[in-house]
Amino acid sequence: MLELRLGRWKLPLPQFTKWGPRDRLNFRTGMLFLLPWTIGFLAFTLYPMVMSLIYSFSIYHSKAPLEWNGIKNYADLLTDNLFWTSLFNTVYMVAIGVPLTLFASFFCAVLLNLKVRGQALYRVVYFLPSIVPTVASTILWLWILNPQAGILNTVLGYFGIDGPNWMTNPAWSKPGLILLGMWGMGNTIIIYLSGLQDVSVSLLEAAELDGANWWQRLWNITVPMVSPITLFNLITGVIAMFQYFAQAYVFRGFQNLGYPLNSTLFYSVLLYQNAFQWLKMGYASAMAWVLFIIILVCTLLLLKVSDRFTYYAG
Repeated sequence: MLELRLGRWKLPLPQFTKWGPRDRLNFRTGMLFLLPWTIGFLAFTLYPMVMSLIYSFSIYHSKAPLEWNGIKNYADLLTDNLFWTSLFNTVYMVAIGVPLTLFASFFCAVLLNLKVRGQALYRVVYFLPSIVPTVASTILWLWILNPQAGILNTVLGYFGIDGPNWMTNPAWSKPGLILLGMWGMGNTIIIYLSGLQDVSVSLLEAAELDGANWWQRLWNITVPMVSPITLFNLITGVIAMFQYFAQAYVFRGFQNLGYPLNSTLFYSVLLYQNAFQWLKMGYASAMAWVLFIIILVCTLLLLKVSDRFTYYAG
């Protein structure tokens, strides 16, 4: 066996054997099965990414030749008030909407994990909203949040509360969208439920014998045991919320609300407007790469600090 000596350490080197006819046939067969994915990756992922990076340093229009302009698109972003407004709105949804959704999902999962009669029915009811198409659920919530005839304001009126104008008042437009997001959190609930199934029953029983009440068992055993799932839901929620688009766009299109003082002008909506309404493809590409960098940095930071609150049983 060949070895590489580094001081007093010896590292074995891999030995390469000559392939026979059957080995080459297996390799060609494997590559043939990988070919559809490889073509799809090159054509629909790698090529668009490379071209968008090139466009981000250019002035590009579908009916005009590409014109290189260096970092001007990125410099213009720094002086664009709409860019900063959309970034603020998106960060608001990330900072407020994602933690609220995680907390509500975990709370619902804990309730749905209780051994009660009709447990399966309750789980189906909580999961159903998440499979409703985005456009349909958004239109439904346009009616629910209607300030004059909506169900939510009507119920609040029974308690003597004057409901706000959810989608026309800048102070309440984003909370209304957060409520919509929390209504469709069935996928997150299911993921939490799967994690709750793995919480050690023996630990819970031992804690109960030691006199721990329900809250103490939940906080000291259940929450740490599902912390890897919390990390997963947090990261995926942050990534999805930074790309928040469909609900805000449907609100605008179906009720002709526009964006009340740009309070629901989110980053992806502004990117879409620049690319397909104003045909500023180069500028939109620069926005896309800035968004990619923001998401990458946030993901790395979450992974970096995850050791402080994530417990892995293994």
